[in-house]
Amino acid sequence: MAVAATILTSCGGAKTTTAEADKFDYTVEQFADLQILRYKVPGFEELTLKQKELIYYLTEATLEGRDILFDQNGKYNLRIRRMLEAVYTNYQGDKTTPDFKNMEVYLKRVWFSNGIHHHYGAEKFVPNFSQEFLKQAVLGIDAKLLPLAKGQTAEQLCAELFPVIFDPTVMPKRVNQADGEDLVLTSACNYYDGVTQKEAESFYSALKDPKDETPVSYGLNSRLVKENGKLEEKVWKVGGLYTQAIEKIVYWLKKAEGVAENEAQKAVITKLIQFYETGNLKDFDEYAILWVKDLDSRIDFVNGFTESYGDPLGMKASWESLVNFKDLESTHRTEIISSNAQWFEDHSPVDKSFKKEKVKGVSAKVITAAILAGDLYPATAIGINLPNANWIRAHHGSKSVTIGNITDAYNKAAHGNGFNEEFVYSDAEIQLIDAYSDLTDELHTDLHECLGHGSGKLLPGVDPDALKAYGSTIEEARADLFGLYYVADPKLVELGLLSSPDAYKAQYYTYLMNGLMTQLVRIEPGNTVEEAHMRNRQLIARWVFEQGAADKVVELVKKDGKTYVVINDYQKVRELFGELLAEIQRIKSTGDFEGARALVENYAVKVDPALHAEVLERYKKLNLAPYKGFVNPKYELMTDENGNVTDVTVSYDEGYVEQMMRYSTDYSPLPSINN
Repeated sequence: MAVAATILTSCGGAKTTTAEADKFDYTVEQFADLQILRYKVPGFEELTLKQKELIYYLTEATLEGRDILFDQNGKYNLRIRRMLEAVYTNYQGDKTTPDFKNMEVYLKRVWFSNGIHHHYGAEKFVPNFSQEFLKQAVLGIDAKLLPLAKGQTAEQLCAELFPVIFDPTVMPKRVNQADGEDLVLTSACNYYDGVTQKEAESFYSALKDPKDETPVSYGLNSRLVKENGKLEEKVWKVGGLYTQAIEKIVYWLKKAEGVAENEAQKAVITKLIQFYETGNLKDFDEYAILWVKDLDSRIDFVNGFTESYGDPLGMKASWESLVNFKDLESTHRTEIISSNAQWFEDHSPVDKSFKKEKVKGVSAKVITAAILAGDLYPATAIGINLPNANWIRAHHGSKSVTIGNITDAYNKAAHGNGFNEEFVYSDAEIQLIDAYSDLTDELHTDLHECLGHGSGKLLPGVDPDALKAYGSTIEEARADLFGLYYVADPKLVELGLLSSPDAYKAQYYTYLMNGLMTQLVRIEPGNTVEEAHMRNRQLIARWVFEQGAADKVVELVKKDGKTYVVINDYQKVRELFGELLAEIQRIKSTGDFEGARALVENYAVKVDPALHAEVLERYKKLNLAPYKGFVNPKYELMTDENGNVTDVTVSYDEGYVEQMMRYSTDYSPLPSINN
């Protein structure tokens, strides 16, 4: 489970290191609602040759899975991407016309979102170029360069794909969360084919044994289809669906296996390879347990079917990968938090019956990302807590990471952008944010990932999927509230993690400002809130705002014609965070679907159109992009005349288009149609 990056503000106080670091250009380019950044990989040069080699092989394994996510996000995505790339590369007409320039922006957005739907809002992009232009461009290049089906002509390709691109009624949402609709039939994601929501839920419900205390994650690594009137799973594995990409992933994992740092890490890689080869979810659980227990390796990775936010039912997992190594200095902070996990669990405001009597295996670290891939690229989380299986967390623990160099890149790129001056109420709050927000942001992420996701327990017999489509929002709200409640606890000052008992106020202000107002810059006018992390933040902020309204705990006030958040009673805000945490943990622990539904639908979905319009207008004047993502560093394996590895080098000068086209050329093993 990942905490998404929500840094819309500079947060002040950007860290400076050496003069060389200050010269690093974090900004690559900006288009549409997106800003592309780059990140450094500090400490890579100091790793041993064997560790660098391991990172290189794991990095190659991450890049080979890129096509999988495109296909998971929509059955036409690979063909549309390849058609547009062919036009972009081979078009012989005037490339300065508005049509061509707008097609270029559209292609850049498709790359960023791994498909034709917005990576965050999930709505389909509106192309600002004409069908006539694109058809002329497609027909004007060699048909051999196009992703044609067997026997298909370029004309027929246009006839098939153009409605998907241009017709707003065709596949309008990648993930639909609208209450009362068939979420499977109305979602464009490619996790189901010819299946209704009721059929999918019944299919997986029949597989589950309520008495099984160690259930596999049913449906995690497959597409559910109906063929000849019968439901069946097409499993993603070697020899199954996506085999062309998975075979290449396995090839590089086997290379990594040969240079593993220790036997524990080697066992992790071996078991992951076995899972990819068998598709057996028991193998996946065994891999996850081995991965959780490997605490000594400096190098670590995530590779596989991981996040379930792209499935409207929250069961099937998108492919993602991250290669990283431990930031030894910064990890001290997370080690303090994780070593006190039992204290935090014991003092949580939730009902005793929902608490863990004994917190097991909570490990946390700050990591340096070496490469991002799949569902973590180009847009990435800033923290991750895995595995997702509740029983593995309970019996074996979990790993939590905060991605230090990514957070640092966000902060440095955003420094001095004018956001706080526009949206923060007064100098008093700005001074708080400048003094403490960088640190409290990090601590909130640490608490969210290290302890929040791992806190609490399900009561015996409760289905982990009981909350269905609301599960992701409720889980993220639970972890966020855990972090918010404890970032204000005197325990953090006692542990030396905060220098001032007032530091938490910076986090409270920026969080409520974001949840009540500023995250609305990510929503198109007239739309509701769809994405799970955004729903979670609005749920928390709106609930606290309304529950404290009688006492004016939090207010929305007007100053010079502009709306601002004002917090009048920070301690009461903390109490309200605690109350909501207790209720959401109850919902989670008991599997109360109707309770989850009521909270989400009442607080998390609706948007105030007048406030929304105001926020958009104020934000527009800043010329900022509400969403940010990254280009990756480029690694090169150096060998001598005998083929022996002598070094691995890293460079940071690759542009966005350059990287995307290289990935599409060098790491695109899947066929255009995957059935």
